[in-house]
Amino acid sequence: MTQDNTILLVEDSSDDERLTLRAIRSSDANVQIIVARDGEEALTLLYGRNGKGMIRPSLVLLDLKLPKVGGLDVLARLRSEDSTRTLPVVVLSSSDEVSDISESYRRGANSYVRKPVSFTEFVDAVSHLHQYWLNVNVRPIGD
Repeated sequence: MTQDNTILLVEDSSDDERLTLRAIRSSDANVQIIVARDGEEALTLLYGRNGKGMIRPSLVLLDLKLPKVGGLDVLARLRSEDSTRTLPVVVLSSSDEVSDISESYRRGANSYVRKPVSFTEFVDAVSHLHQYWLNVNVRPIGD
């Protein structure tokens, strides 16, 4: 079952992690944010290992260029499993390569957002993402 107001942030850049956390918490103090710093850690949190893990966030914010397991591979796994197939996944990446954008959607991303360079624009973008996916979007019943 989905944990309301929980976001899984999959981000290997400590600077981008800090900015994202700040942006989300400035617009909603009640949200729980779980951070995975590589794709393998994200998959372990979502699917478990040795009796640990198995979180069900309301939203995944996924970077593409990750160590161990890349973001596109994480996305493919999320869409291949019944338990995570409908989980909203927003790719939040600095890449503006057409191939990254196209492949993200091919593998099932709900949205692709380029990380803005400006601090203010970054905070605004993440705040809007959070507000939309957790407060406006209606999820399928039973997820």
